[in-house]
Amino acid sequence: MSLWDTAATPFRVVPTDLDPLGHMTNGRYLTIMDVGRIDLMMRSGFWAKMKEQGWYPVVAGQTITYRKSLQPWQRFELRTRVIGFDERWGYIEQNFCVGDTVYAQAFVRTRFLKKSGGSVEHDELEKLAGGFPADLQVPEWLLQWTAATRINGTK
Repeated sequence: MSLWDTAATPFRVVPTDLDPLGHMTNGRYLTIMDVGRIDLMMRSGFWAKMKEQGWYPVVAGQTITYRKSLQPWQRFELRTRVIGFDERWGYIEQNFCVGDTVYAQAFVRTRFLKKSGGSVEHDELEKLAGGFPADLQVPEWLLQWTAATRINGTK
């Protein structure tokens, strides 16, 4: 699998995923999304390359839209794909699907950090990834969301 492919990771809703209303709780989606992103990086070989460099990924922001509820014991698939980069961030789309139906859709803004300190620069990331495909494009609304949700660093 390539880093540019869509990773399809199978899951099933279990009792510990449920909220008092009997469907998968909102916070559980975010935890499962972590697993999906790691699955994509590990299966593509990018996780090992990144670890060799002393880098690690972090989530800087995410937005999720829930369309349908996932019910107890229901099987679903998390589909994870890289959608593009700007000069600072990487963007990932993640869809919770039952068959061809999208139950929830999320977009995640990511960054890579160095264990030695500081952030991985865009050029460093592109080099380790073996280049970025030319067809990757971050939608304009997602770039606007990034700008609109920026937290000012002053106290």
